[in-house]
Amino acid sequence: MNSILLVDDETMLLDSLEIILSLNGYEIMGKAHDGVEALELLKSAQPDLALVDLNMQGMGGIQLIGEMKQHYPSIRILVLTTFYDDKNITDAISRGADGYLLKDSGKDAILGAVRQILGGVTVLDAKVMQRLTMLVSANAGGAGSSSADNSSTTSNSSSDHSTGASSADQSANRLTDAADPLTDREKEICVLITEGLSNKQIAERLYISEGTVKNYISSIYDKTGIHDRVKLTLALKGN
Repeated sequence: MNSILLVDDETMLLDSLEIILSLNGYEIMGKAHDGVEALELLKSAQPDLALVDLNMQGMGGIQLIGEMKQHYPSIRILVLTTFYDDKNITDAISRGADGYLLKDSGKDAILGAVRQILGGVTVLDAKVMQRLTMLVSANAGGAGSSSADNSSTTSNSSSDHSTGASSADQSANRLTDAADPLTDREKEICVLITEGLSNKQIAERLYISEGTVKNYISSIYDKTGIHDRVKLTLALKGN
């Protein structure tokens, strides 16, 4: 049975989450109202997953995420909050959050996110992913905006690909620690990743198979040492 730590300053929400998760086969190893209380609980036992709010009195969620990932790196963390502004999203993910969900997502979405994160999958709320994609596009500048506009059309001319490659160079070159340089095609795929395109959409854009896209992304992961799509996006953005 997977164990879960709940961290939120709203007692009613803590109790509701405990009931929902317990009824669905999860063990609640503890409930904390802030980061300090959570760290105290972790001294005696470590859960498989922590559900963490961001805005709490005392030690907030952002600092707690950093502390947990430093001292208990095996614990997976799902942010459950009402905030999806740029700073909270990027701070939480860059510090190691494995998922970011809004509190109004509903019971089924929360349970689904818990299952996926425990299975090793990064989970982002649709609103959060949209916000993150907009943030990446804004940082990419004019070239990124042009490429994003092209994605909404059905035509794919050679000039479209040229623009995408230029933007990809700007994004991929931010990964200066890559031991093995990315190829032009890998750089092109990088910029499409920052636009929020799925593997299927990338395959359609570049006229290659979805399996080929997966192979390229695996190569990008190996070269950069980043094995997570969201964290790769943030690295390309230069965050």
